Amino acid sequence: MVENSPLWFDFSSLLVYTPTMLARVFSCAVVGLEGVIVEVEVDYTNGLPGMTIVGLPDTAVQESRERVQTAVKNAGLHFPRHRIVVNLAPAAVRKEGPAYDLPIALGVIILAGHLPHAVVDSTLVVGELSLDGVVRHTRGILPMAATARANGYKRMVVPEMDAGEAALIPDLEVIPVKSLADLYDHLAGRRLIEPYLPSSSDELEPLFIPTNFSEIKGQEHVKRALEVAAAGGHNVLMVGSPGSGKTLLARAMPGILPEMSIEESLDVTRIYSIADQLPAGTPLIRYRPFRSPHHTISHAGLVGGGNIPKPGEISLAHRGVLFLDEFPEFGTRVLEVMRQPMEDKVVTISRAKGSLTFSANFQLIAAMNPCQCGYYGDSLKPCTCASAVVTKYQKRISGPLLDRIDIHIEVPRVDYEKLSGDRVGESSEAIRGRVQAARDIQNKRFSSSGSSGIICNADMRVGEIRLFCQLQAEGQGLMRAAMTQLNLSARAYHRILKLARTIADLAGSEEIQSTHLAEALQYRPKLMMG
Repeated sequence: MVENSPLWFDFSSLLVYTPTMLARVFSCAVVGLEGVIVEVEVDYTNGLPGMTIVGLPDTAVQESRERVQTAVKNAGLHFPRHRIVVNLAPAAVRKEGPAYDLPIALGVIILAGHLPHAVVDSTLVVGELSLDGVVRHTRGILPMAATARANGYKRMVVPEMDAGEAALIPDLEVIPVKSLADLYDHLAGRRLIEPYLPSSSDELEPLFIPTNFSEIKGQEHVKRALEVAAAGGHNVLMVGSPGSGKTLLARAMPGILPEMSIEESLDVTRIYSIADQLPAGTPLIRYRPFRSPHHTISHAGLVGGGNIPKPGEISLAHRGVLFLDEFPEFGTRVLEVMRQPMEDKVVTISRAKGSLTFSANFQLIAAMNPCQCGYYGDSLKPCTCASAVVTKYQKRISGPLLDRIDIHIEVPRVDYEKLSGDRVGESSEAIRGRVQAARDIQNKRFSSSGSSGIICNADMRVGEIRLFCQLQAEGQGLMRAAMTQLNLSARAYHRILKLARTIADLAGSEEIQSTHLAEALQYRPKLMMG
């Protein structure tokens, strides 16, 4: 057909881009607490213009089609008018959330010929896109960055606001991006983005401000019990009438706990990142968490769960304190599901599609009234509950659950003279010093013996108890008498030995003396009075 013919048309004018072969960009999914590398494959297929996403995507991933198409156009780039198929491999892993927006958009740009394939070599890309191309916050950046380094990736492209979190992983170049247009200019060599460099001078704010022990009047024996609990990582149950200071004492507990190691901080930060509860501007959690859920919480909210399981409160309290106020008011099923995590320090959530395991090495601090009216055994105000009502109320806490709580302490009413006095108690800093010294003894003991995964005495297994909790002859007799008189279970026997070991560590004693064992026995449950 001649050029000047009225039927002639120059089809080359439609080719405003140069199509290339299949584009491949690497991203990451989070399954439980671990990352899984996801290969984002983008290619053309036959059909009307549009985009199809396969590879077990959820609704949020499916909606990437609209976000990516609009973001690419608003970044000043041409979106191909072809049928595009996006495959997220491996197909057996469910993909959830909008973190795949940025790698899909980058794959489309490469497929359209705007960028060469080699620009994403050894690079992991994650990020959510807004319609104007701005890259939004994405949860789970820390485990994704750890997975990237473990799989040999040299750099990672993340939202600018999440760069500090990704930079916690060493030997990984972090590229913080504000928008899709900025990332395109960087990869095209027009305007390079400097890798993120963390500042060691940044002061991280704690998630919870604890009460200072010096502000608490009286209750010296309870403070001693909490000091022992902090030194060994033991669980505590406080029983007392309303207003006796149980909640105030519990809220002071984080102030005497030792500082977290960098490994513990990364472990806790990983959980908060996956749960999307990492505060803005806090890439690393350096202070021990304190969680205080309301008693109306469901069992899934406490231990974790959902169609796609997420960490619950016991995992968010990992390496910190879980405070359950009004202990008997929690549902029976809610409390009983804690029994296995309190022993194993992890919680496994099983679903038809598989099982996920979350860390749950928390320290339980529980508080309760002795009866329904709250004044059973009070020195001033009489109890109005019948004996059967008291018994029924106290038996809301099962025996097996009580057996897993090392320290049971009564919190009596505080006298007026102590409340109104000017005497200031010992500060949290002074108590923390003794707690830290005891923890240092434990760390040295467990590291020299090769006991992996054990940080404090409460974590000891039967083998460690046999090695480090040997009793002298006098202590053997005392323990034999206690086992007979108190009808202690084998679990209670081991917990008493671990508690005595902590008391000995606070005293700087290599051996467990009879006085240490006697103090440990005082904390056993004498509280079920009905």
